[in-house]
Amino acid sequence: MSRKHLVFIINPRAGVEREKEIKAAITAAIDTAVYSHEVIHTQFAKHGTELARQAAAKGAYAVVAVGGDGSVNDVVQGLAGTNTALAIIPKGSGNGMARTMKIPLDVAEAMKVINTGKILDIDLAYANERLFVSNAGVAFDALISKKFATSVKRGLGVYSWLVTKYLWLYKPWNFEITVDGKVLTEKAFMVNVANGQQFGYNFKIAPMADYTDGILDVIIIRSFPKILGGLIALRAMTGTIASSPYVTHLRGKEITIKHPQLKLMQTDGDAHECANDIRFTVKQGAQKVIVP
Repeated sequence: MSRKHLVFIINPRAGVEREKEIKAAITAAIDTAVYSHEVIHTQFAKHGTELARQAAAKGAYAVVAVGGDGSVNDVVQGLAGTNTALAIIPKGSGNGMARTMKIPLDVAEAMKVINTGKILDIDLAYANERLFVSNAGVAFDALISKKFATSVKRGLGVYSWLVTKYLWLYKPWNFEITVDGKVLTEKAFMVNVANGQQFGYNFKIAPMADYTDGILDVIIIRSFPKILGGLIALRAMTGTIASSPYVTHLRGKEITIKHPQLKLMQTDGDAHECANDIRFTVKQGAQKVIVP
């Protein structure tokens, strides 16, 4: 019986020492009786998508994204529509997808999941034609994603500082939001469309979301007294954000968000320009993932 082939995709910007640690963990933990493997490096932005697509075309059993939510998103874009599974070794800053899927943050433990884990078919979501796995947002979170991407330093401290700083500067907008044909207008601080549960760092924007239910969860944080920002953040950390009096939770298969000045959104923590009218859809069970 031929061995199953794993392709590990690593961003070389992770650093020499970190790469040595990852390669050592792969060599030490991989079950060579079951798997053959290779390690490939990304050379430029979004290269992971191209590499994942090539690996799937060659019949790889799984492509392992070594990195954070952005790296996972890149790999899934290359795997979408193929039979090749996704696996994750979380090495990003927030690791929202890995945390939601209960994949250990320790490299050796994450490798054990690849050896012994089961295959789960998860949903993939789309903002217009742009794929996302975890969540997408068009307001405050998009701004924070943009600022975080340009920050020299990473980590929870920087993320928290940016949130605190821009909390006081951000002005809510009146968005037109349609969920499965039902239209509402809300003055919103944040509108997030979630397939997964969190941004990362256990900041659960949609703790009730389920990757496998074929439904998107919409979390609307309405305009609130800024002094209460800390309490809303605490609710997110404890998984109770939906019970805040300033939060509306809706569910649907097709969502549109409109604002005449809308031009920035984030998908899986990656900020980019967008249209002022965004349609969100979901494909149920579209991607195989190796989970515990």
